[in-house]
Formats: sequence, C-alpha cells, structure tokens
Amino acid sequence: MERRKFIKLSAAASAIGLTPFQLQAALKSYLPFAGCPNVSNRKLVLINLAGANDGLNTVIPLNQYDTYSNLRPNIKIPETGLNKYITLDTTLPSNQQVGLNPALTSFKSLYDKSWLRIIQSVGYPSQNKSHFKSTDLYLTGNDGNSLLNGVDSGWMGRFMELYYPNLIIENFPLAVEIGSSKTSLGFHGEEAHGLALNITGQDPSGFYSILNGLGGVPPTNIPNTDYGKELEFIKNTDALSNQYAQSISNAFNSGQNDISYPNTDIANQLKTVARLISGDLQTKIYMVRLGGFDTHNAQVQATGDVTGKHYDLLTQLSQAIESFMNDLKSQNIAEDVVGLTFSEFGRKAGENGSLGTDHGEIAPMFVFGEPVYGGVSGINPNLTEATSSNNYQIQTVQYDYRQTFATLLQDFLGAPNTIIDGTFFNHTTNESFTDLKISDLIKEPYAVTASCLGSLNTDDPTNSEKKWILYPNPFNNVLHLSLEDDTHSVNYKVYNTSGNLLFNKTEPTTFGKLSMNLSNLSSGVYIIEITTGGKKEIHKVIKM
Repeated sequence: MERRKFIKLSAAASAIGLTPFQLQAALKSYLPFAGCPNVSNRKLVLINLAGANDGLNTVIPLNQYDTYSNLRPNIKIPETGLNKYITLDTTLPSNQQVGLNPALTSFKSLYDKSWLRIIQSVGYPSQNKSHFKSTDLYLTGNDGNSLLNGVDSGWMGRFMELYYPNLIIENFPLAVEIGSSKTSLGFHGEEAHGLALNITGQDPSGFYSILNGLGGVPPTNIPNTDYGKELEFIKNTDALSNQYAQSISNAFNSGQNDISYPNTDIANQLKTVARLISGDLQTKIYMVRLGGFDTHNAQVQATGDVTGKHYDLLTQLSQAIESFMNDLKSQNIAEDVVGLTFSEFGRKAGENGSLGTDHGEIAPMFVFGEPVYGGVSGINPNLTEATSSNNYQIQTVQYDYRQTFATLLQDFLGAPNTIIDGTFFNHTTNESFTDLKISDLIKEPYAVTASCLGSLNTDDPTNSEKKWILYPNPFNNVLHLSLEDDTHSVNYKVYNTSGNLLFNKTEPTTFGKLSMNLSNLSSGVYIIEITTGGKKEIHKVIKM
C-alpha cells in the first residue's frame, strides 16, 4: 500500500474511533460510486497574477502579428533573434497559432507533456478596470453587471461550505493561502468564516502565529472602542489560526520535496504547497500570489529589448510551476492536483508612451496539471477591435472566468449542478455555468462523468442543503440560529472534537430564531448537531 494512502486510511479510522455513533456518518471516509474516479484527495492550486498580466505579450497571436507589431512597436515580442517568441504548436489551426513569451520555456515543456492548456480571452461582462473592484468581483463570483452572487462572501468559501460541509468540522483548514498579507475574501463563507488560513510569514514546520507578538495571554477585558474591535479581531484570528496549527505542522514535517526549486518567492510558495500535499494535508484549495504585473511603465528593458520587469515575472512563474509539477510527479501525487493562473483583468492592446501598457479587459488563463488536456481553448483575440475610438481595448470575452472554475469544480472535483449554481450563477444571462463548461479541459481518465457527480458525498446521509444559519462564526459567548421558516422548536447537541456530548437541549424559537448562550464553553472547535422536523444538520463552530 502507498504510504500516503496508509496515512489517510489510518487518520480516518482513528477519527471515527473517537466520535460517537451519531456523528460517524458525518466523518466517514468518502467512497466513490462503483466505476467513478476517487476524487476525495483532489486539490486545486490557484495562482493569482496580481496587478493584471499583459496577455498579448504573454501569448502572441501569430496570425495577426503585423497588427500586433503596429499596436506595440516598442514593446513587441520579436519574431527573429535571440529573444524571439516560442512557437507553441505548429499543428494548431491558423486562428489558434500563438507564440509564447521567450521567458516561458518551462511552459513550453509542460505543454509538450500535455500538462498545460491556454484559455484565451478570459474576463467577465462589463469589465471593471479598478484593481480593487475587479479583484473583489473575481473573488465573490460576480461580474460588472450583477452582485447577486453576494458581496460578503467569496465563491470559494461558498463552494467549500456546500461541497465539503462535513470537512468543516475537521481541525485542518479547507483552504491555505500563501503570498498575501491577509486572508482573501474569496474564501469567506456565508456561514463559516474560518475556512481558510493564511500562512504567509509563518513557519510551517513549527506553525506559529505572528499575532502572538501581543505577548503572553491576550487581554480578557477588551474596551468597546475602535481599538478594542481591532484587538478583538487580532485575538480571534490568532485563536482560529492555532486551531489548525498541529495539522499544518504535521503535514509539513511528514511531507517532502523531491527536487530543487528556483530561489524565488513564487517558487518557495509552491514548494511549500507541494510539501503540504506530500504530507497529506487534506486542504482542498491552495492559493499563492505573484505580484508586480501592473506594468504601466518599464514593462520591457528598452525599445526592442523584451527583457525586463514582465520577462522576469514570467520567468519566475513558469519555472516555479514546472518545478512544482515535476515535484508532484516524482512523488506520484500529480494526478490529484490541477492548477491555474488568473489575473483581475488584462492590459490594452496598444502600448503607452512609457514602454508599458495600461489597464485592459481580457487576459489568458493557464490551466496546468497531469489531468489537464493540453491545448488551446478559444481563438486568438481579434486585434482589429483595438482602435483609437475605444482606447485600444480588446473587448470580446470568449470565456467568463467562472466557466473555467465551474468546469474544474465539476469535471475534476465532481461537484453536482446544484453545488455549482450555489457557488455562482450567471445572473446576467440567467444561465447556469454547468451549461457553459469548457470542453476538453480534463483528460478522459480523470474526468468526472455526469453519472458520477456528487459521488464524493454519497456515504453521508447528512449531506443535504443546510437550512439553518449559525452566526457569528467564530463567536464569543452567544451563538444565534436562524431559519426563514417559522419553526417552533429545535433540538441542538453540542460536542467537542473528541466526540463528547456537552449539551443536549430542546428550546422554542421565536420567528425561526434561537440564541444559545455558550459562555461556559472554553475556546476551541465544537460540533453542533441540529434536529428539527425530523431532519438533522451538522455544523462546525469556533468559540473564541
């Protein structure tokens, strides 16, 4: 038996052994339907190219090279010489013939292994070219026309709440972030807010919280002031982080890296992700970050010299991803991982007067991994769209960014239609993204067919749509339960993470609401089982 499978089975067996009968169903190891791929250990790795990557100098449309050259006479990627573009694939049709930036030699290597796919002209309707607003739209699953998917929660948080409801009770984060100073809005769920952990600035081998700089025991009497609110936030974040400390440390210490990585920040981030995956951390989504793509000036070294800022960033990116993939392959875990790059928007087709490019609308995505079907989705963007009358913008979106994510969530992770629609919906066209998936993104041996969708949770009878909302989560002393229906009473049981029953109460509700005073509980993670109308729900909550 493979070491990683033994660890996973051993961990599952010990967890069930510690829990009471009522909760065993919620903690079972996930088993696939007969004939369906086992998706229980699959993970997504998202790479945020922060600042808006220049797509046209990353993926050059060769069938329109003359038009491209006229739009970018000083910063174009040359077709001859030492730093000429890399021809991706001569077998592609003319309208898909592209050249890669010469910095992307590692991407060419991945493509030749059929581990890389380019998604052309990615964006969303009514592109907002503010870094902050567009990033928020990308992370909440919205577009420039609608905020109906929610503004206070992220699409990744909603997805994890809906698809992995019973993993929320575990003592590992469902998502891990590296490379940013704060936890992304994208991982903020509608109910559970502690789904992701940012380990930037941390020591994964002996996980600690930088917030412990408060020193000693945090104060218990927090003033009701702006300062007090900030102090309470720091205290709560620190306590939440420490809930996951042991799982992070254990995974890092158990994992390994089989190959050497470049000495760059993005490579070190992916090196850490590979080691955590190798150590069998059951986190489902990782997000890392490479900043610096806001290239308004000095994007290239000089006129006719494509080296410089953008070249260096793409070199770091492609080398880090190739090292990451080779590491996973060497450890026989590459089949469980798919990654992709995304940027909040692209850059204009026309260069500016500072050897750079200004904010644009579309940008390519790179999807990579052993399960990925190599190739190009879409055709080259139409450069004739970029004229002085529209400020040299390419505005045709071939793929909504949510199409890529929805395709991976369903065809790779196995989420059914209802989960995708609960994660994000195209309110602009009133269409489900399950009807807009990108074909041939996942290779057939790895793709989850329609008959297998939802097989991840087949053994769990409690895995139905949750009706109760528990808030706030994390909480201090009082936890509120809310249901739209006017339920007259509710039974709730509170367990600790060892499965010991602490409370078993039935209380009346007022207009479908109930407040539970749990001030006697010590800080930590608790499992709440709610029963009403013959239906049962399992929730994880965190007491601060």
